[in-house]
Amino acid sequence: MKIAVACDHGGLDLKRAVIEFLQHLGHEVADLGTHDSASIDYPDYAKKVCEQLKSGVAERGVLVCGTGQGMAMTANKIAGVRAAVVSDAFSARMAMEHNDARVLCLGQRVLGTSLATECLNTWLNAEFGGGRHARRVAKIEE
Repeated sequence: MKIAVACDHGGLDLKRAVIEFLQHLGHEVADLGTHDSASIDYPDYAKKVCEQLKSGVAERGVLVCGTGQGMAMTANKIAGVRAAVVSDAFSARMAMEHNDARVLCLGQRVLGTSLATECLNTWLNAEFGGGRHARRVAKIEE
């Protein structure tokens, strides 16, 4: 699977761990930045991942910042994108199975690497359930 990944300066270390984990699983990763600890504006990087997703270049996206919140707020402003901030594996699975969240947002200041990769792995192995959930997702899109 091709996965676009980006972070701001507050998520750089966790982004690096996420990329390593994804590559270890055999996924193709597009690292869209940032690449150093200089202060940047997270909306610019969230948009890069969402553009890859919307254009079909990537199948899923991962965004990392200090809490995951700013990235999620930005991503959810982009039509056709559903992003979820998660801090546990159950929420990660439900975000995909019930909400078809193709963007996972993680907080470096909230999660350790082990929990973040557990959430990521759970989300990657989940599939959208459709059915009654498709009706609800359609209402979100309206």
